Amino acid sequence: MNKNIERPNFFASARNTFKEEINSLSSLSKTLDKNKFNEICNEIIKCKGNLVLMGIGKSGNIAAKVSSTLSSTGSPSFYLSAAEASHGDLGSLKKRDLLVVLSFSGETEEVLKIFNSCKNKVNKIISITGNKNSTIAREADHHLLVDIKKEACPLNLAPTTSSTAMLLVGDAIAIALLEAKKFTKEDFALNHPGGKLGKSLLKVKDLMIKKSSSPIVHEKSKLKEVIYEISMKGLGLTLIENNKNKVCGIFTDGDLRRALNLDLDIKKVEIKEIMTKKYCFIDQDSSVKNAVLKMEKNKIYALVVKNNKKEITGILRMHDVIEAKII
Repeated sequence: MNKNIERPNFFASARNTFKEEINSLSSLSKTLDKNKFNEICNEIIKCKGNLVLMGIGKSGNIAAKVSSTLSSTGSPSFYLSAAEASHGDLGSLKKRDLLVVLSFSGETEEVLKIFNSCKNKVNKIISITGNKNSTIAREADHHLLVDIKKEACPLNLAPTTSSTAMLLVGDAIAIALLEAKKFTKEDFALNHPGGKLGKSLLKVKDLMIKKSSSPIVHEKSKLKEVIYEISMKGLGLTLIENNKNKVCGIFTDGDLRRALNLDLDIKKVEIKEIMTKKYCFIDQDSSVKNAVLKMEKNKIYALVVKNNKKEITGILRMHDVIEAKII
C-alpha cells in the first residue's frame, strides 16, 4: 500500500457543510415573510378538520417529521405521501381538512398530478416551497417562501440546506402553535407516555395503584389474616382501616419481619397493636420524580397517596416506578 497517497480530509468537508448551511439558515428569519407565516399559523389554529402534511422524496421525509412534531406538541396531524395519495389514499382527505404541501421546487410531478383533486377535497391548501413562481406556490391558497439560494452540496444538487430549512420552518410553526395554545409539560407527557422525557413528567396518580385495588384490612384483624391479605394482593403492604372506614395505619413486609422476631401469636395479636401509625404519603398530583425522591430520602419503597382533600386514593410503589422505566 502506498503510504504517500493523500487521504481525503472528511472533517474539513464536514466543517464546510456546517458553515454553508448555518450561513444560509441564519438569514432565514430575515427573508421569511412574517405576514404569510402568521396567516399559515392562524389557518392551522382555525382548522376544524384534520391537519394533513404532504410531500414526496426528501420533502416527504421532512413533511413526515414536521407532522410528528406538530402532533406531539398539541396540533394533531398526519402525513400523506403524494405517491400513495394518487393510488387511493386521497380518500383520507375530508372537506374540513387543511392540507400543507412541502415541495422545494414547487413543481413536484407527483403532487401536481393530484393537486386539483386535493383542492376539491379539502378546505384549503398551504404550500411551502423555495420558488414563489412555481405552480404549487401559485395554486395554493396560502404560500410561504423558503428562500435558499444554494445547497451545501458542492454540485448544488443534493437537497441539503433546502431540506434543513424546510425542517426549521416546520419546527418554527409547531413551536409558534405550541406557545399560542399554551401547551404545557403535562400535555407533552400525555402525548409521550413511552418516552423517558414524558415519563419523567407523569404524576403520581398516573402510576399509583388505586385504593379500590389495594389490600385493606380492619384494625382488629388478626396478624394471620393480614399476612394472607398481603400475600394475596402481592403489593408488600396493606392499608388498615378503623370502624369509620378511615385509614389509620399501614403494615408492610418490613413490619411483618420485625413482628415475627417478637415471637407473636399470629392467630391472636390484632394488627392495630403492631401497625405503623405514622406513615409517609404524597399528593396524587405530585410528579413521580418527587415521589421517588421522597422514598429515597425516607429509605422506603412505597408511599400512601392522598388527594387535595387529604383522602387516601391509592398506593405508589418504587416497583411500579421501576417497571414503568422512569428510573
